[in-house]
Amino acid sequence: MLERLYHRTMGLAAHRHALWVLALVSFIESSVFPIPPDVLLVPMVLARRRRAWRIAAVCTAGSVLGGLAGYFIGYFLFESLGRPLIDLYGHGEQFARFQASYNAWGWWIVTGAGLTPFPYKVVTIASGVTGLDMTTFVLASLLSRGARFFAEAGLLWYFGPPLKAFIERRMGLVATVFFLLLLGGFVLVGYVL
Repeated sequence: MLERLYHRTMGLAAHRHALWVLALVSFIESSVFPIPPDVLLVPMVLARRRRAWRIAAVCTAGSVLGGLAGYFIGYFLFESLGRPLIDLYGHGEQFARFQASYNAWGWWIVTGAGLTPFPYKVVTIASGVTGLDMTTFVLASLLSRGARFFAEAGLLWYFGPPLKAFIERRMGLVATVFFLLLLGGFVLVGYVL
């Protein structure tokens, strides 16, 4: 089953509309979708190594724009949905401390989440909720997401054929590691929040 899914994904990765799909997945992953765009980026670069840098650029742009959507969700919906709940439960003072701490460390929080398997959407929405400076948010997002996606694309471009062969030989292991990293990111969210 995994092998069939892999070959189907590789076939779709070479499709002429694959970049648009990657842009869309990168966009929605940064605000609401649980699956990271790496799931598409990897097979797309392996299928078309010559386009590695374009694929990384599209993934980065989609992710940062989606991050802005997440930021606006947090910024605009917090006052109507979140603030009344915080006030109802009497946690206004605790939230003010959280907000000050988040904004003091905002650059590092956004950069760390952008580079790691930590669910980026949590940070984009939290950045809007706390009113993190938008320039800080955009620059940290652009730097971290760009570094992550361009590093992946660069490694796949350079080591493409051996990596593809490794993935095909060890598909079960690769899938297990991917899902453990994804699950670990969500567990970390539960631990942090």
